[in-house]
Amino acid sequence: MRNDYAQTIPADWQDYSRLFAALGDPERQRILLTFEPGESLNVTELTRASSLSRPTVSHHLKLLCEAGVLERMRQGREIHFRLMADSLIQRLQTVIDYLDAHR
Repeated sequence: MRNDYAQTIPADWQDYSRLFAALGDPERQRILLTFEPGESLNVTELTRASSLSRPTVSHHLKLLCEAGVLERMRQGREIHFRLMADSLIQRLQTVIDYLDAHR
């Protein structure tokens, strides 16, 4: 048994609870599944594709950005969102590597 993590979680794991909480919500999963590869979408487009209100979509987008799943980009007067696939893959790979080592 490893006791070294009883008090401290490794730095690269500290934001995983926020990540998994963000990915664990069905509405946020639906938002993520809306994106085509490389696509950026604004709140209006995401609201149209959803059954949620604009404020609710905005709230979910905020949580996805805070968890590092989406990035915000200003394009003119609008804010667009894009999936941070490479970063997300890298973070999830850390978990996969840990699990792989513990088979």
